[in-house]
Amino acid sequence: MEKIKRTQITGMNFHYLHYPLDYFLDAMVQFQFEQIELWGAAPHLYVEDVTLAEIHSIKRKIDQRQLKVVCFTPEQCMYPINLAAKEKTIRERSVTYFKKSVDAAVELEAPMVLVTAGWGYRNEGREDAWGRAKDSLVQLTAYAEKQNIVLALEPLQKIESNLICTLPDLTEMLHSIPSSHLKGMVDTIPLAVEGEELADYFEQLQDDFVHIHFIDGNPTGHLAWGDGSLPLEKYMNTLVEHQYNGALTLEFTSSQYLMDPNEAIKASLKTLAPYIV
Repeated sequence: MEKIKRTQITGMNFHYLHYPLDYFLDAMVQFQFEQIELWGAAPHLYVEDVTLAEIHSIKRKIDQRQLKVVCFTPEQCMYPINLAAKEKTIRERSVTYFKKSVDAAVELEAPMVLVTAGWGYRNEGREDAWGRAKDSLVQLTAYAEKQNIVLALEPLQKIESNLICTLPDLTEMLHSIPSSHLKGMVDTIPLAVEGEELADYFEQLQDDFVHIHFIDGNPTGHLAWGDGSLPLEKYMNTLVEHQYNGALTLEFTSSQYLMDPNEAIKASLKTLAPYIV
């Protein structure tokens, strides 16, 4: 069987939240990663606080370790960011926040910024919230085009959003905003929760499928590989079949990894070892 390249396995700093950014970067070198997805949040890199000089300092640290940032992912679920917010102030602040994130990605030489559609109130019509999300994404896509950055639009779980949670939702939004700078991605947890097939994302999105958050779960959890029950071999076969050569980001958000984040990396690499070369 063909295998996924080891270089595609991508580290992320989410579960290194309680450690300095330097600790995370050093761990990436220790575990022989070549690329990272940078989670944009305090204390590592929060775009509302960081200066241009500080971003340049972070970029030098990344370069010194011969790492490459493949995606900048500003925090947008725990912070008061919502592109579909009914409140104009929140929505405008959210659009500005993502524009700052696009600017940060340019400085980091990251080709993509991860974005989600936000959410509408559960007791209002979905159509209204969808329209607000679309309007925000239209603004951001136009801005990203000028900066030559791709926005990777991610479906969320239904407990997180009531807008883009499935492949049909994602496809609908992408088709409504035709742009080479707005594309789709997937996280294996919402995928598994919805009972979707990874192969369908490749077949329906084709060239508009650009990024994957690749983690284990039960089916929820954002777990290290081996700590959950998702069909790893099936996923790997799908990746090989469709000749996927993009990033496979290890996004561990479960609090059980905060005390010793390196252990989640070790466990995952051990579980992934038979499938990578």
